[in-house]
Amino acid sequence: MVALASPRRRAALAALLFGTLGGPALAQKAGDLSGVWQTETAGSTVRIARCGAGYCGTIAATPGPGLDSQNPDASLRSRKLVGVQIMQAGTPSGEGFEGSLYNPKDGKTYSGSLTPKGPDTVEVAGCVLSVICKRQTWRRMR
Repeated sequence: MVALASPRRRAALAALLFGTLGGPALAQKAGDLSGVWQTETAGSTVRIARCGAGYCGTIAATPGPGLDSQNPDASLRSRKLVGVQIMQAGTPSGEGFEGSLYNPKDGKTYSGSLTPKGPDTVEVAGCVLSVICKRQTWRRMR
């Protein structure tokens, strides 16, 4: 005769099952990340949109002349930053998405990540060698 699991064991098994299955779902906890986001320094806004299995980000507004003056390609240094794609986070990973992030302040592209922290907050990180990272918290504009 097979003994049925006690209510306590069933609860523990359910918690373990939901905890295991919940990992990939964490990237969805904030829902769709599409929209316009204010950068942490409030200097620019970035339009995030679905892009493949993840998201891409394009500069929607920036203060001042807004030129890509630090771009390593000299022919692009006079282009306007508005409309430039600075984020490609197309690979779902853990709680968010991974990809690359272009920083127009220094003209470099870094490995990057986009992690939802709530319905109106995301963390954007750019990393060198996946060890030295700078993070910003962006807030959804309504």
